[in-house]
Amino acid sequence: VQLQASGGGLVQAGGSLRLSCTTSGFTFSNFAMGWFRQTPGKERNFVASITWGGVSTTYADSVKGRFTISRDNAENTVYLQMNNLRPEDTAVYYCASARSRRSGVRTYEYSHWGQGTLVTVSS
Repeated sequence: VQLQASGGGLVQAGGSLRLSCTTSGFTFSNFAMGWFRQTPGKERNFVASITWGGVSTTYADSVKGRFTISRDNAENTVYLQMNNLRPEDTAVYYCASARSRRSGVRTYEYSHWGQGTLVTVSS
């Protein structure tokens, strides 16, 4: 199983980025997917998740209305569109595959993780 996150970078506050996570080695369409983020010395925190079919999404309160998670089961890829970015969004962002079709907000509900992509938002 492999998950490869990309799309991070440096952006000014108010700007946008789109993260991608390409996957292989498992039946992508059978599992929910999630994005988490982590800053140095802090725990890895939930950002967004999407169920296996893409019908249901969940967001952390801090990103609601600004971030959108989506998936393309034909391309085995999950995305995170991030708009109106804030300095506090600065973190390493990780994609993860869930242990089931249902999405969750806890790290233990995810079995495989990508390597992370750094997002830096300047003020």
